[in-house]
Amino acid sequence: MDDTKFMHKGSRRYYLANLALFLAGFVTFASLYDFQPLFPNLVQEYGITPAMASLSLSVATFSLAFALPFSGSLSDAVGRRPLIFFAVILAPILALGAALHHAFSGMLFLRLGQGIILAGVPAVAMAYLNEETEPDALGAAMGLYIAGNGMGGMSGRILTAWFTDLNGWRWALSTMALLCFACGLSVCVCLPASRNFTGKTFQPKALLMSMADHLKNPGLLRLYLIAFCCMGGFVTLYNYVTFRLIGRDFGLSHTQVGLIFLAYAFGSVSSTVMGNLVNTCGRRRTLSLALGIMTTGLLLTVGSGLWMVILGIVIFTIGFFGAHSVASAWVGRLACHSHAQASSLYLFFYYMGSSISGTIGGTIYHGWAWPGVVVLVLALMAMAFIISLDIPSAQHRSGPPSPHAI
Repeated sequence: MDDTKFMHKGSRRYYLANLALFLAGFVTFASLYDFQPLFPNLVQEYGITPAMASLSLSVATFSLAFALPFSGSLSDAVGRRPLIFFAVILAPILALGAALHHAFSGMLFLRLGQGIILAGVPAVAMAYLNEETEPDALGAAMGLYIAGNGMGGMSGRILTAWFTDLNGWRWALSTMALLCFACGLSVCVCLPASRNFTGKTFQPKALLMSMADHLKNPGLLRLYLIAFCCMGGFVTLYNYVTFRLIGRDFGLSHTQVGLIFLAYAFGSVSSTVMGNLVNTCGRRRTLSLALGIMTTGLLLTVGSGLWMVILGIVIFTIGFFGAHSVASAWVGRLACHSHAQASSLYLFFYYMGSSISGTIGGTIYHGWAWPGVVVLVLALMAMAFIISLDIPSAQHRSGPPSPHAI
């Protein structure tokens, strides 16, 4: 392959691609998670239970989980840019429809479609960067894309909470949809054309056989189950701590509650620290440490003081990001082939944990309030720890893990 076709650091194409994919990551995760701070509003608006309200997030992560393993292979056939463009333009349009739809069932249907469409970004953006960027500049480009993911996930939650206090939750979601649509248009204008893409025939049967082979790998299967437990516990905590903070215990505003998502900044630092700690302590010990940190933070949220609850959320978030960074990188070390597919399966279990535990947690919160949610998440942490004790230590060469965000 001609080296002149690569995007070189400092070139105009390189900066445009970085900007475009940063915005694409922002659109993906702002659109996906902007409903999370609004569960109490949905309960009040529609007269539904917390578990029903959580479906506004769970159906989107559920459909995203199922679409992710296939979207990467689909992009091999149709191209990277068309799939990214389709996702960043259509997803905000569906988001606007969900914000304005007055039937809860119709809103859920639109969110289901949104999750499927958004799968066109996480599974494809990394492939685009790997194909188009010179090796020496790939790390920086990938880091900026992941930063866009994190910024979108955090900003989507915080801005939605802030806009809700200003003029109501429908206006907040509509504003976020228009902001994401503007970002999507910018992606379409800025993302350079592919120069190194070579189309391949989409082969669903071969894809399914490859995924089945990964699921037969005992080490990978254990890591997938850990992803299910950790992400399930993480989303469950954030889904329902909102009810407690807004409710009679503390009576905070949406804007004040939205600030808890700033804990993600601590989590981002934790990812780097835990990644470096692996070299000293090993993966298994580092993962156990991260799970212990999550458990400590979880138990602190039972406290009656606001400072203790906030501290617990921050500590829990630090532990989660650490566990996630160790487990997702470990997948690449244990996969014997098709590393992108192995990482896609990790994401499948990751988001399935979010969908299933995130919804079950609502039923438990409705019956047993916050202590019940803590017991559920504690059970997930215990399962993750037990599973982690028996992960094989065999290592295989691999490429870099797929970027994930929450």
